[in-house]
Amino acid sequence: MKRSDYFLIAAVACLVILGILIITSVTAAIAQQKFGSPTFYLLRHFIYGLLPGIILGFIAYKIPIIRFKKWIPLLLLGNLFLMVLVFVPGIGIKLGSARSWLNLGVTSFQPSELLKLVFILYLASWLATRAEKNKNEFSATLIAFIAIIGVIILLLSFQPDVGTLGIIIATGFLMYFLSGTPLKHTLLISFGGLVALAVLVKMKLYGVNRFLVLFNRDNDPMGTGYQIKQALIAVGSGGIFGTGLGMSVQKFGYLPEPMADSIFAVFAEETGLVGSLMIVALFLIITWLGFKIAQNAKNNFEKLTALGIVSWLSVQAFINIGAMLKILPLTGVPLPFLSYGGSALATELIGVGILLNISKHT
Repeated sequence: MKRSDYFLIAAVACLVILGILIITSVTAAIAQQKFGSPTFYLLRHFIYGLLPGIILGFIAYKIPIIRFKKWIPLLLLGNLFLMVLVFVPGIGIKLGSARSWLNLGVTSFQPSELLKLVFILYLASWLATRAEKNKNEFSATLIAFIAIIGVIILLLSFQPDVGTLGIIIATGFLMYFLSGTPLKHTLLISFGGLVALAVLVKMKLYGVNRFLVLFNRDNDPMGTGYQIKQALIAVGSGGIFGTGLGMSVQKFGYLPEPMADSIFAVFAEETGLVGSLMIVALFLIITWLGFKIAQNAKNNFEKLTALGIVSWLSVQAFINIGAMLKILPLTGVPLPFLSYGGSALATELIGVGILLNISKHT
């Protein structure tokens, strides 16, 4: 294993450990009150997220990357089938206004998290194959690409899960652009994506409100603007060095989703600017190392896969942190490696395993 791979593992491990610390800080009191055990949520994070993520990530690291290509179309079809199952009563679970989870009895599973990775693998294989066969004819590729995106948009819109949809579209756009397709196709996709986003925002009133809050946080301060207002209070309260681990005030009933998409705000409150910059630095290191792996990949499929995975993790981190700092509208996406949630963490660790797999063959 290369020295850079150890740096990648170390950066991911640091984020996971920091996530464990902040999840413990956020959930201990809530878990004690609800379940009589302060470690209830932490144990679930271990059992249904970290442990399967490490095991599956190690398997993804060991299996020759070329074997993935043969099974990718079936993986995508299977994942889309799971996305349909979330709408089946008794199987799908609705939390809040979203129906995005499958009931597995002892736990739940979110197929849209896995879709991020499966879509990257499928798109990388597909673009690489067509580029190798004919570098000058991309019309069929463009039509098929739009068709696949259309199915995914339809399924995620009905859940609704606009945050995941935005990440998938952004990642797909970056992969399509970096695969060497004609500029006119890239511009066409950009225009189509903006039109689709505008239509979705107009159809979903909460989307319009979130954009309005971005420019005026006093807009609907007890409704759509409440979370961003409390997040800014948390971030500002941290100062330079923070209030100390476990000492956040905002996590106690003020800040919505403190262990999920608002976890960065709690971390910023408890560790301050120093801790926040450390998180950003770790994501920048992962991004840089991921692009280095892609640069040295031995073929187009591995290159595009690495670019897709690092783009996904970087874009999602940017969207989550940007929303907590009122740079971007709230989307409800988790912060990679830190937020509570088994489906997200396990999928992200599988992605890291694939990155390391590509790196060992360069």
